[in-house]
Parts: sequence; C-alpha cells; structure tokens
Amino acid sequence: MKRYYAEALGTFALVFCGTGAIVINQETSGAITHVGIAFTFGLIVMVMIYALGPVSGAHLNPAVTIAFSVAKRFPVKEILPFIVSQGAGAFLASLTLRLLFPANELLGSTMPAGTELQSFVLEAILTFFLMLVIIQVATGSKEQGKVAGLAIGGTVLLEAMFAGPICGASMNPIRSLSPAVISGHLEHLWIYLVAPVLGAVIAIFSWRMIKTE
Repeated sequence: MKRYYAEALGTFALVFCGTGAIVINQETSGAITHVGIAFTFGLIVMVMIYALGPVSGAHLNPAVTIAFSVAKRFPVKEILPFIVSQGAGAFLASLTLRLLFPANELLGSTMPAGTELQSFVLEAILTFFLMLVIIQVATGSKEQGKVAGLAIGGTVLLEAMFAGPICGASMNPIRSLSPAVISGHLEHLWIYLVAPVLGAVIAIFSWRMIKTE
C-alpha cells in the first residue's frame, strides 16, 4: 500500500503543479509563460522522482508502468493497481483545481494546436525518447539513481519546451485524462491515451537493440 500511496501522491503533485501552472498562466494573462510551464513540469517530475523513487519508482505515468512491464522490469499483476493509484492522484488534483478555479474552461487539458495526426506523431515520438531515457537511467523499475531525477526531469522540460505549443507535450495518459474528464473536453483525448503508450512500448524494443549487459 505504501507504493500505491506514493504513486497517487506523486501523480497528484505532477497534475496539480503542471496543469495548475497552465491554469494560473491563463488566469493571470500569461504571468508564468510557456517557458515557466515547461520548467514546472520538468521540476515537479524531478523532485517527485527524488522524493518517491525509492518507494514506488515514481512512475507517475501509465505509459511508463506498461513499458516497464514490457521490459520485464515490472510485474504484470501490479500494472492495474499502479494505474488506479495514478488515476486517483490525477483526478483528485484536477478536482482540486476545479474547486480553486471554477471558471477555467480546460483545467490544463492537452489540446492539439494543429492536426490530430500531427499531435499523435509528436506525442508518440516525445514519449519514445522520454521512455528511452527512463529505462537507461532507472534501477530496475525504480528511478532512484543519483542522476535519474535530473535526466528524466530534464527530458520532460526539454520536450515540453519545444513541442508544448503544438501538441501539449503530455507524454502521459493520466495527466491528460483527468483534466479532460473534469472539464468535459474529451474531443481529442484518444490521442493522449494511445500515442504515449505506443511511443513508450516502442522505446523498449529499441532499447533492447542498444542495451549492454
């Protein structure tokens, strides 16, 4: 139960701070800026890995959990409890933001700025590189190495910085699911549920080709 609680707590922090930065940026007419939002996502991922990595691995992302299982570094029977825990944290965060900012329309939902295909391909590629970094720096399925938090958080920041204005740079199904459901904007949700999982799983097959024993 400690592992499940850690996943819920970490995902709450990710969604609350990350999508919260988007909401507050809208509420303050751009005070945080796109760069600030990218830094917020990268930093919250980094600090949660250092804080919770030794407990649960700080996956905070169903795509990462599924990919670790494909890599045989995470038991299949634990996938559902982890995803449920991540969902609980994410939905609680979005509900909290709804309570704090009831007039905000999207609550930080990810929306394509271009075509759906454009965002789908971007999300798959972004998650591919994110998972490749994670699987390389993680110890087992636990991102608790000394450089893991910095490397993974830095990757999130980098990808959010350049791709965020087009696809939202979600790279995380649950981060997109909770604000979409709570705000009622489900029109493009399938992109952010399918593409990150696809990208993360493909990353595992690529990693097998380059890994050293």
